[in-house]
Amino acid sequence: MQKNLTNSYLSALCLEMSMLLHAGIGIGQGIEIILEDEPNKGARMVLQALSENLAGGVTLSAAMVKTALFPAYMVRMIEIGEKTGRITETLKALAEHYERQEKLALAIKNATFYPAILLGMMIAVVMVLIVQVLPIFNDVFARMGTQMSPLAERLMQFGDWFRGASVVIAVVVGAIFVCILLMWAIGGVRRGIARFVRNKWSAKGLFGRVASYQFIASMSLALSSGLGVQESIELAASVNSDSAALNKKYKHCLSLLNSGKSLADALRESGIVSVRNGRLLALGDKSGMADVTMAEIARRSDDAVQEEIATVVGRIEPALVIATSVIIGIILLSVMLPLIGIMTSIG
Repeated sequence: MQKNLTNSYLSALCLEMSMLLHAGIGIGQGIEIILEDEPNKGARMVLQALSENLAGGVTLSAAMVKTALFPAYMVRMIEIGEKTGRITETLKALAEHYERQEKLALAIKNATFYPAILLGMMIAVVMVLIVQVLPIFNDVFARMGTQMSPLAERLMQFGDWFRGASVVIAVVVGAIFVCILLMWAIGGVRRGIARFVRNKWSAKGLFGRVASYQFIASMSLALSSGLGVQESIELAASVNSDSAALNKKYKHCLSLLNSGKSLADALRESGIVSVRNGRLLALGDKSGMADVTMAEIARRSDDAVQEEIATVVGRIEPALVIATSVIIGIILLSVMLPLIGIMTSIG
């Protein structure tokens, strides 16, 4: 059975269920309707398990718990929606939430994937020049009774060493790759590495802004589902507490709120929202539209994070292209300039 439901699938499922409920169709009948038109085998198995659990007369959240396939956060929000009588609105909000999470995950993937490919191509091109092209120029210089420049000779010596050690290097690289795959396959090791990375960087720079956005998005969803402010903060903190630094920030926010600070002041002083968004939230809180304002802040934060990730990628790619061009240019000039000098003297 499908164990990891993607954000895009969860978004689509929540949207379909909210539309069916809005149309007056019961959730059990709605799942059967979705099941009839589902072409994916894995998704059909998920829906079948959900339908069988709903047939026992339990609520949607209880049926999801029994399948043991759906995220705890999603189940919790649906349970809250059922208790507050806002299940349709909650499902629609969940659809938007997981759609934003999918876009964010895709943006982060692109931010690491494409630069990695460019870096690999850069290394490959440089190594081909050093290992294959420089020896050809060396032969040309030898026939002319001269030598290449000192830089070109050092690079060729490195190429000779690399060619001689290529088998050892390939074995080492392969072993590292296998170790990485094994660490990724072992859940405990993978979670330990992820925990270390989160504890180190999750509250800083771009990672910190991503964490703040996810907290705001979770809190916005909790508020729209009918939870109170403190309960929404606690729920958002429990879902997004990836590191000790983030936990400290969320606890500080709660302590500020309990000391009498307003929601806007607590979020701003704890560093979760910016001064501008804090001012916007204060206005929304005064007008009784805290949930709507929080949703708007979540949308703005999403746009800001997406734009920042795109900016980072936009800087890395040209930087790698420029670096590749400079390195290749230096290698070619190290052999072409002496060769031009020889041809000039012969002419």
